Amino acid sequence: MSQILLFNKPYGVICQFSRDGLHSTLADYIAAPGFYPAGRLDTDSEGLLLLTDDGKLQHRITDPGHKLPKTYWVQVEGIPDEAALRRLRGGVQLKDGLTLPADVSLMDEPADLWPRDPPVRFRKDIPTRWLQLTIREGRNRQIRRMTAAVGYPTLRLIRHAIGEWSLDGIAPGKWSDKSI
Repeated sequence: MSQILLFNKPYGVICQFSRDGLHSTLADYIAAPGFYPAGRLDTDSEGLLLLTDDGKLQHRITDPGHKLPKTYWVQVEGIPDEAALRRLRGGVQLKDGLTLPADVSLMDEPADLWPRDPPVRFRKDIPTRWLQLTIREGRNRQIRRMTAAVGYPTLRLIRHAIGEWSLDGIAPGKWSDKSI
């Protein structure tokens, strides 16, 4: 039987156990020998990171061929119009090629959202809006590049779900374990 850990990665934590001397690492939060991250989440992103003790499961989760959906809550600068949402839904041309179409919708700020440390920059004259965005690939900084390409830079990025697993009920810096 495989085990999987669902970790709510705080902002500023790097997705590795070895220390780099600059950032907090997974070792500061998780004492579970034999578990390894199934994918990455940028240092300046927050949310769900899966770790497993099963190499085959790790491969299945990260393999682009499986196209496991990843759902993000994205706070963007400005209020995206329907044309921007259509572009995200149709695929966005980035320097490394066209992205796959994304599922995207406007959403209210997530209920019970924890404060970020440091806080997101605030501009009195520029509104922000939250999106729920689901992709089925995982290019480097893809969500940030997609929202910027349609004119709405990402201010805060929280991965809420990967496939059937979600952050629900897991506080920042905490983890939950599941048997599979």
